[in-house]
Amino acid sequence: MYDTSEFRNGLKIEYDGEPCEIVSCQHVKPGKGVAFVKTRLKYLRTGATVDVNFRSGERVGKPDIEVKEMSYLYQDGDFHYFMDVENYEQKAITEDQLGTSKNYLKENMVVEVLFYKGNPLSIELPMKVDLLIVQSDPGIRGDTAQGATKPATLETGLIVQVPLFVEEGEIIRVDTRSGTYIERVRG
Repeated sequence: MYDTSEFRNGLKIEYDGEPCEIVSCQHVKPGKGVAFVKTRLKYLRTGATVDVNFRSGERVGKPDIEVKEMSYLYQDGDFHYFMDVENYEQKAITEDQLGTSKNYLKENMVVEVLFYKGNPLSIELPMKVDLLIVQSDPGIRGDTAQGATKPATLETGLIVQVPLFVEEGEIIRVDTRSGTYIERVRG
């Protein structure tokens, strides 16, 4: 069980019998009345968000969530297949469960897969991934004074804005939380 004093962003709790993640929380002490914690919860199964206020000192359950390291294998239709790196067991995860995470998956990439009561729920990506640029228009000198960007299509199909000096065929590092260019990777 978790007490409201333990609440923090990213904590996984069980609310209404469903696994949830705390997206944001704020401890509020009004001048009059009882202190409470204002939270925004994201249901891990559906992705829906809800705002919930918990009284100070209230307790919530810990979800039966297991995290396993798995290697991404391939996509077949709406399913993406992952293999447990310890026992080589394969599990399928739907595109809906992956959400935007599917834009960063490369074959043999190792990710953390969240399981709730034995069923795959979602994946946790590394903060940064290196991806190959497969299509990008050449940047033209003198186009702008500073900080200009252009769109680049990556090997996974994701389109990100990159600086003009980055060219097709180069590998770049992308932030998986925001989907933005970080730096060019030297080979």
